[in-house]
Amino acid sequence: MASSPLVSVVVPVFNEEDNIVELQKQIAEALKDVDYELVIVDDGSTDATVSRVVKSERVRLLEFAKNAGQSAAMHAGIHQAKGEIFVLLDGDLQNDPADIPAMIERLNAGFDLVCGYRAKRKDTPFKRLQSRIANNVRSRFIGDNVRDTGCTLKVMRRDCREALLLFNGMHRFIPALIGAMGWRVTEMPVNHRARIHGISKYGFGNRALRATMDMFGVRWLNSRRKTYQIKET
Repeated sequence: MASSPLVSVVVPVFNEEDNIVELQKQIAEALKDVDYELVIVDDGSTDATVSRVVKSERVRLLEFAKNAGQSAAMHAGIHQAKGEIFVLLDGDLQNDPADIPAMIERLNAGFDLVCGYRAKRKDTPFKRLQSRIANNVRSRFIGDNVRDTGCTLKVMRRDCREALLLFNGMHRFIPALIGAMGWRVTEMPVNHRARIHGISKYGFGNRALRATMDMFGVRWLNSRRKTYQIKET
């Protein structure tokens, strides 16, 4: 593998011991013709996740000393990644790595960030309802024009990471933060699968109030964004 691969796949994981081996196999199959690295960020798992990571020259494992949350794990992986294109992927096997090549093609069609949206979600009716309401409110309030920011599967250019200021909840606002800096954002439907192993780390109680507060913060931040260009001499 080259020291600077074309693609970096960033996967934050927390207690995914029954998923990590299969996830690595699926990523390897999806990207068998791509120069890539896999950056796994363990967010303080208390199970056997770390010991089950399959080591290879393509795989880099970052371990947090203690749990810091999905946003922190994602931010760390993005800023340690060496590729020109970053792929963000959940560790629970609900995202399908087979979607990645098509998303990279979409990126190369003239975009800077491609967001997956779960056209046919494999979640409970209540979870789908609360997500639909939250996405509609968020999209209208901060104007990111993305229908499913809860879908972790995203593909972005390396330069876009400049927009990603770390705060608890950042991962929900990646399209808003990147779009506000003038980068081109689009979306496309992706496969979504039911969780087979492990349990969800999120619920309505630990998201609703926090996400609402974050919306106000991101709207304020984006209203204060400044960009500049240096004149060539």
